[in-house]
Formats: sequence, structure tokens, C-alpha cells
Amino acid sequence: MIAEFMRDGARSLPTHPTPSEVTALRVWHCKYKSLEGLSDFVNLKTLVIATYPNADLAPLTGLSALEYLSIVHLPKVSELAPLSQLQELNTIRLHTLPSWDSSGKHTTVRSLAPLADLPGLAHLELFGVLPEDSTLHDLENCPSLESIRVSKYPEGEADRFYQRSGLANSFAPSPDVPGWT
Repeated sequence: MIAEFMRDGARSLPTHPTPSEVTALRVWHCKYKSLEGLSDFVNLKTLVIATYPNADLAPLTGLSALEYLSIVHLPKVSELAPLSQLQELNTIRLHTLPSWDSSGKHTTVRSLAPLADLPGLAHLELFGVLPEDSTLHDLENCPSLESIRVSKYPEGEADRFYQRSGLANSFAPSPDVPGWT
């Protein structure tokens, strides 16, 4: 089952009548102050969020079946460690707002190392999301990674990484949900 919350003006994530039946959820530019209720979606495989309101990724840690995660605009997040608990993740797409591209803004996270610990991570996009050291070193030994695409890294860093890792510089696949891109 697919559930969508689109541009909802409510201040909190609504309660879903059958959250355990939802396998794909999109939360798109809603006014929620928190996404704490996400843990109710225990069988969620695909999660797409635009405008992540929380300061950390803790609300995602209970989503143990999650395979696909896409977050656009996560300006308060500085730590990716909670993602290391999501051992089924295959695809991660973390992006800043497109309007930040021209302004030079980016989101700084402590480290990319928690992503390298994910055993099945095959596809990764980091657009405007950089670690404190502005390098991709933490991902050099990620055994399952097949493709990665990045932006806002210092000149030459992405090329150095692609050459060293032999990984494809390609976009992550779209979610396998009809009508979603």
C-alpha cells in the first residue's frame, strides 16, 4: 500500500489507519514539526521526504525494512549515524534544495562513515551534503556500492574518488513505486 502526505498544513504527522500495511510513503513539503510517528510504518520499504523537519535522523531508526530513502532538504541534520541501523538500505538519496545550488549553501554532516557500514548500499546520491572534511574517503571501502553521484565537493575530490574506487558516476534509480520519480 502507498501513502502520501502532500503539502499538509498540520503541525504533526497524521495517524494512518493501517500503518503496518504501508510499504511506500511520501511526505512532501508538509508543515510537520517532527516525523516521530514514522516508526509506526514497520513494513515501510520506500520513504521519500521533502523538507525533513527534525534535527536528527532518529525517527527513521525503527524502519528496519527500509530499502529506499530519499530526503530533499535536511538542513538541521548533522549526523548520519542513525542510518547505520537500517541494514536493508539499498539506495540513499540526500539532497539540499535545488535553490541552494546557485547560492553555494550545503548541509554539513559529521561523517559519511555510517553509510559505508550498510551491507547492501548499492546506490548513493549526495547533492550538497558534505562531511566536515569535505571528502569521500569514508566511502572508499564500501563493498556493495555500485554508483555514487555527488555535488558541492571540492574541485577534484569527486574525480579522485571515482578513479580510486572505479564506481560509476551515475544517478541512483528512481523508487520502484508507480508514479514516483
